This record gives sequence, structure tokens and C-alpha cells, in this order.
Amino acid sequence: YGYLTWEWATGLRGYSYPLIFASIYKALQLLAKDDVQLLIWVPRLAQAVLAAFADVKLYSLVQQVENAETAKCVYFCQLCSWFTWYSCTRTLTNTMETVLTIFALSYYPIKGSKTGSSCKYLALIALAIVIRPTAVIPWIPLVLSHFLQEQRKADLILYNCIPVGLVTVGTSLIIDRVFFGKWVLVQLNFLKFNVLHNLGTFYGSHPWHWYFTQGLPVILGTHLPFFIHGCVVAPKKYRIFLLTVIWTVLVYSMLSHKEFRFIYPVLPFCMVFCGYSLKHLKAWKKPAATFLLLSNVVPALYTGLIHQRGSLDVMSHVQQLCSSSYRSQAHVFFMMPCHSTPFYSHVHCPLKMRFLQCPPDLTGNQSYIDEADVFYSNPLGWLNKEFYNDTLLPSHLIFFSVLEQEISSFLALRGYEKTATVFHTHVPQGRVGSHIYVYRKKNPEVN
Repeated sequence: YGYLTWEWATGLRGYSYPLIFASIYKALQLLAKDDVQLLIWVPRLAQAVLAAFADVKLYSLVQQVENAETAKCVYFCQLCSWFTWYSCTRTLTNTMETVLTIFALSYYPIKGSKTGSSCKYLALIALAIVIRPTAVIPWIPLVLSHFLQEQRKADLILYNCIPVGLVTVGTSLIIDRVFFGKWVLVQLNFLKFNVLHNLGTFYGSHPWHWYFTQGLPVILGTHLPFFIHGCVVAPKKYRIFLLTVIWTVLVYSMLSHKEFRFIYPVLPFCMVFCGYSLKHLKAWKKPAATFLLLSNVVPALYTGLIHQRGSLDVMSHVQQLCSSSYRSQAHVFFMMPCHSTPFYSHVHCPLKMRFLQCPPDLTGNQSYIDEADVFYSNPLGWLNKEFYNDTLLPSHLIFFSVLEQEISSFLALRGYEKTATVFHTHVPQGRVGSHIYVYRKKNPEVN
């Protein structure tokens, strides 16, 4: 049992990154420890450990190229970042891209570095690109700078770039060949979808300046003035880092679909400048550090523990159906914006589940509307049409509170009762409500 989204059907995602977590799941199964709570927490812990190692690598790098005092300031800024707290344990490809970027940076041949290794940093970049092809963007100016400064350019290409590229892309191809059952170059498909066809706009679009006016300022938070000051006082050799940040944000600005997490990989570069700023404040260093810590702890704790937590909490209610004697009759329908909640990884049993679909149209049909949009255009009409026969009705309906009033007549007529209310957010917006409701059909056969 399980579910594959449309991205897998079209070869837009590669299996290399999920294989890490699949291996962890398999190990837990072999040890007879594949409890649902471990399936939920172990991937997060694994990602957290990698993020912690990456933080230490950033500290070590700055310590080598500068001194212990500067390294401590950079390290402090990195650990204070609310967005790092929020993102570093999430099993997103952007998170792994950021972790690998820091690891690669620790081997990048910057002036003063004792651990510089062309082969190692290029291998880590290649791995990041395999996991998420956009990882190439921030490294274009860095690799180009290295190439221009390298005296043995031919050796760099012949003995480092080509072998590393062939091995990583070849390994990725073989892994995807095994699981797709055919040869698929997912990196090319990813490029076609997001850049050439710009189909990402299906999931929303923003003005070109969004990353400069909202994206970067929000993820930097109260680090922003320190970043600006650091850009002025940092040594000239770090201008390539600033160029990397500007270049990356500019490239992403050209794409219509924008998200905060897309520019997460430039945050460690920004923290280098924030650290320099903190160091140069001298007498004001302690008050500034206190301000950074306190101003980041609140948003970090709020976004990490409270904001939009309902989509995870509601899964514990769904998971309880697995231990019910009526599991075979249970059918859960998530009437929410698509992919609002986790799915089988948080349930770990062959429970019948369904959610509203939202795949983009890949055929060029201008009048195409996905299932979720059709549903939200007339929820009551859609439900009456979809479940015209009582035998088709799901045993459990899960939806945001904003939908309740609109479908109340359907719920009453078909015999549903509210069994759980789960807090989600203090900032409801559009189709996302403040709470998530769980409704169960009044039926002696389903608990």
C-alpha cells in the first residue's frame, strides 16, 4: 500500500533522497522496531543530526580562514536563525540541499582554508544537484570563480569535474532506473517543468521583486541589519559569497512560483556576514547578541511548535483507526487543499485514504481545472454529486473549519458527527482555517 503523487508518475522526482529514509524504514522493519512513532521521528532526527554537523562545519571553516572569535560570532548567528530552527529538521529536499551546500563550502578552496579539496566540494555539489537540481544555482558563481583562479584549469575539468559528474549522475540514473523501471533523467525533467515550461506557476505566482522585498528579509528576520552591516565590513575575499546570495535571489526572482524555502541554501552565506557584523560591534556585541537571541527564539518556537501544527496533530486521530477492529471498513477523506497533511508514513497501516487531487495539466489544456479547485468552487454540489449513493460515503471526513458552515447540510443529512477539533493556526487564510475538524459517520460498524 502507499501513494505516489503525480511528480513520480512523470519522472519529476528522483529516488536518491527518499532512498535514505526508505533505508532507515527498512532497518527499523528488520529490527522489528517499525513503530509508527519511530517512522515519524527517526527521519527528523536523522535530518537534525546532519544539520548539526553542517553547523559545526560552518564554524570550523570560519575558524580556519579567520579566527576563533569570528567563528564564534558566525556560529552564534547561525544557531540563532529562526528560519534555520524552523527548517533544519524538515525532510525537504531544500533542507538537504542547504546541508550539502555547507559541507561543500567547508571544502571550497577559499583563501586561508586548510581543508580545500576540489574533488570533495564538487562531489558534494553534484550530490546536492542529484537531490535537487536547483542546487546548481548558488554554485555557478563559486565554481566559476574557482575556475578563473585555478592555474591548472584542464586538470580541474579532466580529473575532478568530469569524473565526479559521471559518477554521481550515473549513480542517480541507475537508482532511478531500478525504481522507475526505465531510464529517466529526472534533473532534465525538473528543468523542463520549472524553467522551460514554468509550470510551477500552477501552484501560485509572485511579483519578480518578492524575494528582495519579502522572501530574504523574512528568512533573515532580525539578522537583516547585521547582514547589511556585515556586507560592508567583511573582507574582500567574501565578496564572492555576497555575489552568490545576490545571484541566487536574482535567478529565483525570474521564476514566477516563489517560496521561502527555495532560498534557504543562501542563509549560511548570509550568516557569515552577520557574524562579521557582530564581531565588529565590539562594546555593543553582548547587547546585540542578546537582541538576536531573544528576537529569534519567539518566532522559532512559535513557527516550530504552534503555527500550522494541526496538519500533523490530526494524523494521530487517523492513526488510531489502525488499531480499530473496524479498520477494513474505515475510509478517510481529506477535504483540504491538496497535500495539507502527511499520508501513509504517519499512519503505517493499509487504511483506505483519499485527498483532493491537484496535479497540473501537462497537455496544454487552457480550460483545465484540478479536482481541488472544482471542489472549492462548489463544495456542497461536489459532495452530493460525488457521493450520490450512501454506500460510497467515507467513514471519516477531515477538513478545515472554514468549510464547515458551507457543507453543514450535507453533514447533517448523511449522518456525520464531529469527533475531534484540532488547532491549526492563529492566522487562518483562504481555504485554511484556524482548526481542523474530524467528522465520523454515525454507523455502528465504524469506530
